[in-house]
Amino acid sequence: MAYGSVLSLLQTLELLQQTNPKLIRGQTAEMLDSLHATAEYIKNVLEDTSKIRRSDDDAENIKSLEEKIRVAASDAEDVVERNYHQFFIGLSWKLGAARKTFPDKDLKTVVEKMVTTKKQVMELVSCFSSSTHDADADADDDDQILELSGDSILGKLSSTSNNPMANPEETIVQGLDDDLKKIVKRLTGPPSDLDIVTISGMGGIGKTTLARKAHDHPEIRYHFDIHVWVTISQEFRPRNVLLDALHCISKKINIVDEIDYKKKNNELADLVQKKIKGRRYLFVVDDIWSMDVWDNIRGMFPDYNNGSRILLTTRETDVAMHANTSIPHEMNLLNLDNSWELLRDKVFGKKHVHPPELEGIGKKIVEKCQGLPLTISVIAGHLSKMARTLQSWKDVAQTLDQIVVRHPDKCLGVLGLSYHHLPIHLKPCFLSMGNFPEDFHIETWRLIQLWIAEGFIRTSGGCKRTLEEVAVDYLEDLISRNLILVSKRRFNGEIKACVMHDLMREFCLKEANATKFMHVERTQGLVHTLPAQNYDVRRFSLQTQYSYVANNCCKQLPHVARSIYSFRLVVGPSIARFNLLRVLAIFNRGFSSFPLEITKLFQLRYLAIICDSSLPSSISGLQNLQTLIHDKSFFYRESYHAPMDIWMMKNLRHIHFHRASYLTGPRREYIQNKYRVSRMLNLEELSGLCATSCKNEVFSCTPNLKRLIVWVTYVSTDYLIDMSSLRKLEALKCFKKAFSKDSIKRFCFPTSLKRLTLAGRFHFPWEDISTLVMLPNLEELKLKYHAVSGTEWRLSDEKRFQSLKLLLLNELDFQIWEATCDSFPNLKRLTLKNCKNLKEIPTDFVEIFTLESIELHDCDAAVRNSAKEIEQEQQDMGNSSLKVYIFNSRGKQLLD
Repeated sequence: MAYGSVLSLLQTLELLQQTNPKLIRGQTAEMLDSLHATAEYIKNVLEDTSKIRRSDDDAENIKSLEEKIRVAASDAEDVVERNYHQFFIGLSWKLGAARKTFPDKDLKTVVEKMVTTKKQVMELVSCFSSSTHDADADADDDDQILELSGDSILGKLSSTSNNPMANPEETIVQGLDDDLKKIVKRLTGPPSDLDIVTISGMGGIGKTTLARKAHDHPEIRYHFDIHVWVTISQEFRPRNVLLDALHCISKKINIVDEIDYKKKNNELADLVQKKIKGRRYLFVVDDIWSMDVWDNIRGMFPDYNNGSRILLTTRETDVAMHANTSIPHEMNLLNLDNSWELLRDKVFGKKHVHPPELEGIGKKIVEKCQGLPLTISVIAGHLSKMARTLQSWKDVAQTLDQIVVRHPDKCLGVLGLSYHHLPIHLKPCFLSMGNFPEDFHIETWRLIQLWIAEGFIRTSGGCKRTLEEVAVDYLEDLISRNLILVSKRRFNGEIKACVMHDLMREFCLKEANATKFMHVERTQGLVHTLPAQNYDVRRFSLQTQYSYVANNCCKQLPHVARSIYSFRLVVGPSIARFNLLRVLAIFNRGFSSFPLEITKLFQLRYLAIICDSSLPSSISGLQNLQTLIHDKSFFYRESYHAPMDIWMMKNLRHIHFHRASYLTGPRREYIQNKYRVSRMLNLEELSGLCATSCKNEVFSCTPNLKRLIVWVTYVSTDYLIDMSSLRKLEALKCFKKAFSKDSIKRFCFPTSLKRLTLAGRFHFPWEDISTLVMLPNLEELKLKYHAVSGTEWRLSDEKRFQSLKLLLLNELDFQIWEATCDSFPNLKRLTLKNCKNLKEIPTDFVEIFTLESIELHDCDAAVRNSAKEIEQEQQDMGNSSLKVYIFNSRGKQLLD
């Protein structure tokens, strides 16, 4: 896409300027400045025009121009990056070096191409502005189009009917009974003043269906005097909403007035309020997309303090929270049983019996639909037209993805509305999710580092926020819009891992291919040729089943490729030709030694590889590398030794070694009558470090480290893990594989620590754990797998974990736990797993009113009873926020 290419170009130019601005002067500097200014202008135009609705002709013209922008920006970046390496390793560091290594002819060509493209952009903007001005002159100011909107395919409301239940058979959705009860209760219960009830969830999940069931529920029909249903159409105009409301109200009160269509919007709004005055009303506002739209129509709903309600559905959680800051009702995907019932009833009808031999294959079909009613409904429609035989249903199960793609208006088109409504800066981040296979759960830290390496994250001038912080905001925004699903969260709400629904992923791949954002190779055959139209694409993901196909495809990729994600690739000498490559993420195993060809890829910013040898010293040649992930096969037990030259890599932000890798401190160099050492000042995360490397000589050279994972792999107790110099460290995990008793006194923890995990056979005495109260900022403490030994944990009154909010105890052998509510004054979540010898939870925990949940996994009945007693006593005292969750050894929640 054009925006991603322009953003990437800007990032490259700014990196070049930041590296050493004094080296680039004269005509070269002027051309690079001109290129940057042109790219900045085009970026701003793309951002501005993305917010405005376009006519079909405008959209086609802009699409054509965006392709020219994409090509021009990519070509310009190719020239700049192709010469970047030579520029900085040139023998001459004099002022003439720039002209020697940056061919003015090549640079001049791409600058002129960008300037020409800018002129075309300016012409289109001028024409577009004129047409918009003319259109506005003929329209009422209040009639301005605010936003694009969407629709739910599940029983779309007819434009000629105000009855949302005109055809009940089209709105069959199982699994909504509990949701319906909650919505009805909120609509009919307190408070007496006007309340807004919101339903949120991804497209096609059944929000409109749930709202319809509530709207037509007998209790609701009896409770409210007026029932009004308005759908925010794709071309939302306040006037249309007002007119729809008036028609609906007139039918309900049996007064069919002749509506004066010449009235202004404010007059129509007054008429609406006049007709509902003194009546208890329910307004259903279906499929609303933006806060601005809600703010525009909010004033038409008066509060008569009579229990009137507004029921609002939206795909965007932020919109729901804006309308009502209380927790929105979030729709969940259907479970397997409800999914099968939905498919069965839509194919055979509720009153008809299905052939029993189809139930097994039917459940396999709906399992692939991943609980999304929209997909199930489309597949049900397809099955309804086929022979009801086992073989025909098996054929559908094998070709389900193709069937969904063949119904773009019903499936991908519905989900596409959410994408097209995105702010333009989020679109590259969304499309990049297609780099991962189906059901691939991507850790947040990995995804964020990839976005940064790809150049999708950019901070504005003067912004003090880090790229990681901005990227987290982007991810949370995509999740709030229900485009990406959270698969795992931390206790404090931080997103730990995420995944994309298969149907959303299909749309993502289709859009990425159409805009030439990336090419995803999913061919499962043994022979494949890269389509010719993809030779000017810059990003590639090889998701084939066979290494042969992946390698053959890799050989066909253009040398200007910037990102390669592979799940079957075997790196060979040909990889060195990708001298502009920024991201090389290889997820498959099978490298016995590190491919030295990779060390020639000077532009790399992100490298992930799994191999069974240590890193070569030549890795230091990757001076632009920001993220280094060096893992090894599970069966390979020897430890790694990181090369000393790794300290020369100043731009590293994240290092992930396999468990227990050795890293020594940097060399001391005598320069200009002083001893100096290299420091990695940008490094924020270091994972997989061996305990023997946890010394001040290492940590003093990584002062900005925020996250650290340490492995202890030996029996000897003659060691000290000194982290006192890590004054910004927030998260620490320590794992131990050896069988020996240890002392926590061998750890020097920094007071900045917020999260601490101790796992493995440390066998610390409980007295040692009690000393952790000295960490004033500790919010999360996790003790796992015999990290502590002893039968009793007794906390005296003066031992207080003042800031602790999460306490997790997993597979510990203690039997007696004595503590008071003062020991954990701010505890919110207590989790006990496999603590089978524990007799009970301290009874005084009933006085911890901050406690929100107690989770018990495979614990003794006595512990379960004590947790339920604490919950009951807190409820008796008026605290209903505490919930107890009990799970068996298989992770299934028990409802006793």
